Amino acid sequence: MDVMLERLSAVDDKFQEIEDDLARAASDHQRVAQLAQERAELEPIVTAYRDYRSLKDELEQARALLEGDDPGIHELARAEVARLEPALVELEAGLRAMLLPRDPRDERSVIVEIRAGTGGDEAGLFAADLFRMYSRYAEARSWQVEILSQHDTGIGGFKEIIFEVKGKGAYSRMKYEFGVHRVQRVPATESQGRIHTSTATVAVLAEADEVEVNIPEKDIRMDVYRSAGAGGQNVQKNATAVRLTHIPTGIVVQCQDERSQLQNRLRAMSILRARLYQIAVERQQAEEDATRRSQVGSAERSEKIRTYNFPQSRVTDHRIGISIHNLPAVLDGNLDPFVDELATKEQAERLRAAEA
Repeated sequence: MDVMLERLSAVDDKFQEIEDDLARAASDHQRVAQLAQERAELEPIVTAYRDYRSLKDELEQARALLEGDDPGIHELARAEVARLEPALVELEAGLRAMLLPRDPRDERSVIVEIRAGTGGDEAGLFAADLFRMYSRYAEARSWQVEILSQHDTGIGGFKEIIFEVKGKGAYSRMKYEFGVHRVQRVPATESQGRIHTSTATVAVLAEADEVEVNIPEKDIRMDVYRSAGAGGQNVQKNATAVRLTHIPTGIVVQCQDERSQLQNRLRAMSILRARLYQIAVERQQAEEDATRRSQVGSAERSEKIRTYNFPQSRVTDHRIGISIHNLPAVLDGNLDPFVDELATKEQAERLRAAEA
């Protein structure tokens, strides 16, 4: 506790220093903007710390009154202590959480990759369901969705679809979707009414810019070819589709949905940059924590983070053991009950690790 208070006191001192600098830098607009941003980042924790100090002072005063001789004052003081003690514990827990280092990727936009796994055509249809679910979730948060690459099955499903979700904080919410999703339902083509199990794999990559991930031209091999639609028919006479191969890692990215070779190359570079950024982050995390989890599963039926059971209209998240008996609402983008619990669990785990 003493270490936490020392850190909070240092943050408070820094906040006061920024406020003093702001008063002196009124004519330097660039400096003012920088300081204002720093102030905004520290203000919530400083406000909570000052509330904590004030509450702690009140509690000490109430406890001091218990040492007096007036029974009436004793009763009032006991009531105050009973009110203030749990409030102080709650505020302290909040301050501990606020002191945890934030994931620097949380505020970024994301690139999401959905791939059909086990289950043939039914897995492709499920991949399309997941894409619609995430699109609606993004729409509810005023985020923009842009498809970067897609490979249709020809019956309304996707073998693979890669799309960008643009919006502040997209990664902080979408990152919990990575892994294998499983669906249990009766396919439309099933005459016996038997339930089939299929899977799709979701990867969530924080978007990276050119400054963070510099890819030398010598490390890239680019192949161009004609775009093809469902069924293999050519939809472009010119070779506008692009396939990029990152030679050092062997990563291959293909884009063919845009009308020009340049646009497809730009999109492919965006996906490649995000994948390389993810590799760099995972390497760093591996050095810090040998038990890190991988982003993408193998799409086998035994590996799953969430199950969507159509006959019972139930969605179960296996990481937190929570089920929602309203599958249509979840598929319509109502993911916050899961995301909120997953974020709470992650924060609790990080707090335990920090205190160990």
